[in-house]
This record gives sequence, structure tokens and C-alpha cells, in this order.
Amino acid sequence: MPRRREVPKREVLPDSKFGSTIAAKFINCLMKDGKKSTAERGFYQAMEIIEERTGQSGLTVFKQAVTNVKPVLEVKSRRVGGATYQVPVEVRPERRQALAFRWIIGFSMARNEKDFPEKLAAELMAASKNEGASIRKKEETHRMADANKAFSHYRW
Repeated sequence: MPRRREVPKREVLPDSKFGSTIAAKFINCLMKDGKKSTAERGFYQAMEIIEERTGQSGLTVFKQAVTNVKPVLEVKSRRVGGATYQVPVEVRPERRQALAFRWIIGFSMARNEKDFPEKLAAELMAASKNEGASIRKKEETHRMADANKAFSHYRW
């Protein structure tokens, strides 16, 4: 982090098919080793699978899933005296989205479907219905924050 000034946020260009910046950011998070076209192909195939199975637009299901997975609270470790407390803090909007993307991608990789577009589509459909592993992770994070509410006065 620079000391002199704040670093300006880079503007992400919208993706080619949907014209959505949130989809473009998600594709960038999916990308490994700079293989953007592979990430795009997997994402767009997942959107087609979602459209086939649900009859809704893939982008609306995707946006609903991301909104459902975004956490509001999380815990951060804070050392006071000799003890370390888990202090609940509110999550910044950029971090909310980043955590949601990370959880959706991570838990879709761990699924048992055949190939990645099917895994991603299944996880996104489950998350849009408030089900699945990524929603469980969000609820677990909220439970941790709720359990440590007593230490909220250590917030900084």
C-alpha cells in the first residue's frame, strides 16, 4: 500500500456477451494462468446450462446467486492484552463481492458433476435458491460473527 496517495480503482470493461461488469469480474476470477478465453467459455456454457434447466435468463440467476452469497458480517482477529478475540466487523462492498465469487468458484470446483460448466451451473442454481455449500459458508460466517457479538466493542 502506498503511503502518499490512494491507488485509483481500475475500471473493469463489461463482458462481450451480456455487457455486464459483474460477469466480467467473475470471469476474471475464474481465469487461471491468463487463459481468459477458457474461463469465458466455461462461464458461458454454464449460463446456457442454467437457461436450459430453469427457463430463466442465466445472467439473472447468476446475479441472484451472487447477491444471496454476499456476506454482511465477518470476524477478524484482534489481539488485546495477551488474548486474541474474534471481533465481528461489517464487510466492505468490494470484499463482499470478492468473497461471494471466491466461495462460489471454490465450492463449484469441489462438486461431483462431470465437467466444470456443469459444476458451476449447479452451484449457481443452488445459490440462487438459497441452498448449496456457498450459502452454508455465508451462514457459518454470520453465525461466527453473531457468536462473538460480545467482543464488538473491540472494533477498530
